[in-house]
Amino acid sequence: MFNKEIIGLMSGTSLDGLDIVLVHFDCINGHSTFELRHSLTVPYPKTLKAKIENAESLNHPDFQILNKTIGSFFGDAVNQFIKEHKINKNNIAAIASHGQTILHQPENGFTLQIGCGSTIAYITGINVINDFRSLDVISGGHGAPLVPLGDFDLFKDKAEAFLNIGGFCNISFQQNNSIIAFDICPGNLPLNHFANKIGLEYDHNGMHSRQGTLDPILLERLNSLGFYQQKHPKSLGTEWLNDHFFPLIPKDYKSENILKTISVHIAEQISNILNGNQLKSVLITGGGAKNSHLIELMANLYDGEIILAEAEIIDFKEALIFAYLGYKYLIKETNNVPSVTGAKRALTMGVLHVPGY
Repeated sequence: MFNKEIIGLMSGTSLDGLDIVLVHFDCINGHSTFELRHSLTVPYPKTLKAKIENAESLNHPDFQILNKTIGSFFGDAVNQFIKEHKINKNNIAAIASHGQTILHQPENGFTLQIGCGSTIAYITGINVINDFRSLDVISGGHGAPLVPLGDFDLFKDKAEAFLNIGGFCNISFQQNNSIIAFDICPGNLPLNHFANKIGLEYDHNGMHSRQGTLDPILLERLNSLGFYQQKHPKSLGTEWLNDHFFPLIPKDYKSENILKTISVHIAEQISNILNGNQLKSVLITGGGAKNSHLIELMANLYDGEIILAEAEIIDFKEALIFAYLGYKYLIKETNNVPSVTGAKRALTMGVLHVPGY
């Protein structure tokens, strides 16, 4: 049976909260279709968010406790989601959970997303599929990005390119009949970081960035980072931000000016890729799609058409696509794209956890 209902869970590096979706999938004449039935974002409690932000410094027992705590939070959130929307639990084939990325070092052969799958399965009584990235890394890939498979299976008629502006900015497009995708540059993570410095959770609509002054010297430093000269496949993680990006920014700079300069940097890097590959249209999703100042900066630099996805897709596309990766796992089809990640072969990725019978 190709007809399945999946709950998708996504928690990104920007730690905005846990995105939950219920999606109905079907496969008709070899073409995957979907219906996004319900969606919800559950903010992280401040104490849990703080623990995740400091996860790299935890000792092993505390790290394992955090893994179980996140799993419990995910499980409780799913149960509440099911209750609120009066969902028949018996109709749900599985929960597909991305987990919370703590370490991403494909060059060292691993990537780590925590949020114990067995804990989620036990609390909800539903099969859970998680750990979607590790097998790709074992096969020599980056384990990222995985979203492009869903972009081209589910949204291919919308635009030539697909851009998600989350904690990092990633893009996918077709080149010589192959899907190409990679991380372009940082996104909301550094913007949120410097918005926090002035007491804001994030810079709403880029308001403070809009008021800032561009620092051309800092902009040149950021644009000169070695990552931008690397060929794809390539991906970014918080380690790269801490080791290479943040050290370039002097501590005494005014936050509004830093926000402005980083916003221009992001817009330039994205536009360089779009224009350089002669892409005529781009569909934008992720939290950054709501940053009107950033979108305006892009529009001034990009030669093609910017298309903003509908509001629910902007907010929940990644959760939707991880539900789709879970769907592909259940119907025993591959769910990575080697031309994107650099893996040696196509794989059916994920680890299944059952609630016990």
